[in-house]
Amino acid sequence: MAELAQLLEDWEPVIGLEVHVQLATATKIFSPSATTFGAPANSLTDPLVMGMPGTLPVFNRSVLELALRLGVATGSQIRSKSRFARKHYFYPDQPKGYQISQFDEPLCENGHIDVILAGAVKRVKLERIHLEEDAGKNTHVGAVSHVDLNRAGVPLVEVVTAPELTSSEEAAEFMRSLHRLVRWLEISEADMEKGQLRCDANVSVRLRGEDRLGTRTELKNINSFKFVQNAIDHEIARQLRLIDSGGQVQRETRLWDATLGQSAPMRSKEEANDYRYFPDPDLPPLVVDGATMANILRALPELPAARFERYQKMQNLSADDARTLVGDRALADYFDTAIKARPGDTGRTIANWMLTELLGALNAGGITVAQSPMPPERLAALVVLVETGVISGKIGKEIFEESYRTGEEPAAIVQRRGVQQISDEPLLTAIIDSVVKRHQKQAEDYASGKDGLFGFFVGQVMKETQGRANPVMATELLHKRLGR
Repeated sequence: MAELAQLLEDWEPVIGLEVHVQLATATKIFSPSATTFGAPANSLTDPLVMGMPGTLPVFNRSVLELALRLGVATGSQIRSKSRFARKHYFYPDQPKGYQISQFDEPLCENGHIDVILAGAVKRVKLERIHLEEDAGKNTHVGAVSHVDLNRAGVPLVEVVTAPELTSSEEAAEFMRSLHRLVRWLEISEADMEKGQLRCDANVSVRLRGEDRLGTRTELKNINSFKFVQNAIDHEIARQLRLIDSGGQVQRETRLWDATLGQSAPMRSKEEANDYRYFPDPDLPPLVVDGATMANILRALPELPAARFERYQKMQNLSADDARTLVGDRALADYFDTAIKARPGDTGRTIANWMLTELLGALNAGGITVAQSPMPPERLAALVVLVETGVISGKIGKEIFEESYRTGEEPAAIVQRRGVQQISDEPLLTAIIDSVVKRHQKQAEDYASGKDGLFGFFVGQVMKETQGRANPVMATELLHKRLGR
């Protein structure tokens, strides 16, 4: 690691990502077969998927709507007329011998994704977002290979960044941001274990200060945030050691083995002309009209990066708390609803209760915030009881647990249990006088300098009031009564 750190003083990595996101449609992009995950092998096929002669693709319009949501959310230029192309790629998981994709006329170009890094937002440029169909899946067992075509024809968007990421940490965070965004927009479940979000990473290194990019290698089909970071770190180190030993980096595609923690050559890297792209003669241009765009714009929610900044500026949240809240749209919506139910103050206290008590209870029960038995309005009502001094924070946690479990309103529980906090100054003064008189020796010792006894008196007051004394007021009155 010390050797690598020394090399990085002179060299810098340059990283670009190509991320495939499966769109949440019920059927495939050009045929009526279902996109259900986990079906028996080769059960979700049809003549088009099988590449039968005479079959014609029919575009699934719901794919366009989902892709446009992402294009608009990333500030991309939307092409009013885009075109599908045939990308010739002969492999067992693509029976017809080509993949329907978009080449020189993609749906979206020149957008960006805002990535939250170290409490700030960094804008990462996107070169393009285009539509394509997925291929099938090959499984190799010893010398025997099996082909499952259930995924063939599943609709994808490919999100291609500019080569401007500078570390594996940035790349992994970009993946998290894209994952959060597509789930936020409800265009994909983005379950990486199901292959619904997969990343190819293009990695090169160059001398610091140079503008020209180095020779890049492509790491193929990485399916977790951790693996993205590990694979890129491994490739940066591999290239730097190769250069340092006098070798040259070759343009190639490499497979990442997460178990071994290393990559291996897969094939020499193809250029675009190797795929022999040409416009698909069976599909007309894809036209985006004004009415379609207006519908997309009207339905677009406030985006995660915007909420992240709003929560810090207007709700006085820390960057870490704001980032946690925007990690899940349902959680952020819960927070906003709770804030509306308790206007006139910042949301820091609401956020604290959500991120400790609420998430703790949800995690213990294995349920999501959307399934929470504690609605945001009820949590806000509980917070008001604590903040206005009706109950203490300690009692508030007990009330939360009971309200979460039973569905009873916090105010009703407080009334029934009689646990209102005592904030009546004359009453507290009388209780403190009684406690001090019963423990005159301790009062004299405290007066002579034994400061540790103050906690003893606080405990006695709390015991006398069964924990209901307002702790701030009790502390002030005790200082006044004990003379220090």
